[in-house]
Amino acid sequence: MLNNIGLPGLLLIAVVVLVLFGRGKISSLMGEVGKGITAFKKGVKEETEEAKQSLEAARDVTPEQEKDKA
Repeated sequence: MLNNIGLPGLLLIAVVVLVLFGRGKISSLMGEVGKGITAFKKGVKEETEEAKQSLEAARDVTPEQEKDKA
């Protein structure tokens, strides 16, 4: 049933949602969604940077061998 929704069906759904909730409510909801996406991207970026830093620190754990041990 949902496979056959075309452009006219989507436009009808959009009009019904707009009538039910009003323009102000929808715009504030979309603003909150945008803030959430921004916060998510920022968190992923910070976590990636933390992971890179911990990898750098983990590489230095191995002891160095003495070269003139002969």
